[in-house]
Amino acid sequence: MNTEALLRELRDQLDDAGLRGSFLVRDLRSGEEIAIEPDAQWPSASLVKVPLAVATLERIRLGELDGATQLDIEPGRIATPGPTGLSRFRHPARVAVDDLLYLSTAISDGVAADALFGLTPPPEVARILKGFGIEGITVRHPVQELADTPAERFERGEVHLAYALAVDAGTAGRGHRIPQLDVTRASSGSARAFADLLQALWTPSAIPDEVAARVRELMRHNVVRHRLAPDFVSDASIWSSKTGTLLTLRHEIGVVEHADGQAFAVVALTESRVAAAQQPGAEAVMARVARRLRDHLRL
Repeated sequence: MNTEALLRELRDQLDDAGLRGSFLVRDLRSGEEIAIEPDAQWPSASLVKVPLAVATLERIRLGELDGATQLDIEPGRIATPGPTGLSRFRHPARVAVDDLLYLSTAISDGVAADALFGLTPPPEVARILKGFGIEGITVRHPVQELADTPAERFERGEVHLAYALAVDAGTAGRGHRIPQLDVTRASSGSARAFADLLQALWTPSAIPDEVAARVRELMRHNVVRHRLAPDFVSDASIWSSKTGTLLTLRHEIGVVEHADGQAFAVVALTESRVAAAQQPGAEAVMARVARRLRDHLRL
């Protein structure tokens, strides 16, 4: 199948699943890529934790922070479904900066991420990322703001109303009545920008080797494996990734490394027009689309 026909077919599959999105797959050796709307801007949700890890590790490398420093962390005490780690703790804890990096990146712990943002605020994270030549990713707010959505204000039986608002309250220019879904107010980025970040982490770049290696390790240990991982994990490949989920948004960025030496950056940024929290079928379609794009490049 030629590229144009493939992209047309995959767009139809996304539409049938109630999704629209941006996808980009790039061969990290040749630079060849295939994409669907790669330059559209999206709220990044928890994907912002990857730039946060890069900035934190760079400051550790420079001696501005000590990874062994222990911080006193107040518990999140969040009862709604979704948040992980310290976000669900009931009692205070003392955690080292290095371990907060693991919690933030590998299990997407929002409280751990905000403890790191307390050390390196969003504008500084953005500055460090830009200093490494990574353009097109904004870092505007800590993670706690992601948790303050309409979904937290409805009773369990009415949460669908928050998703209905998320579906219906957007504008043609990617604005939104819910701030976390508005690309002019939320941390954001495009599929191309996130692919550039992955390339900078997996191939020689301005990001120091020790920083890139640690971020790769953290992403390799990502425990969220239900979205793209089923289509990329095998005994002959390694899948390293970070997910981002917020109301109608379902994202994942990652790199699949094959035993034959090939490596592909994979970026999937999507939103659903279905007012439901659980959509395993849509996530399966996301994975199939990303896999078909990778397969087309690998031929």
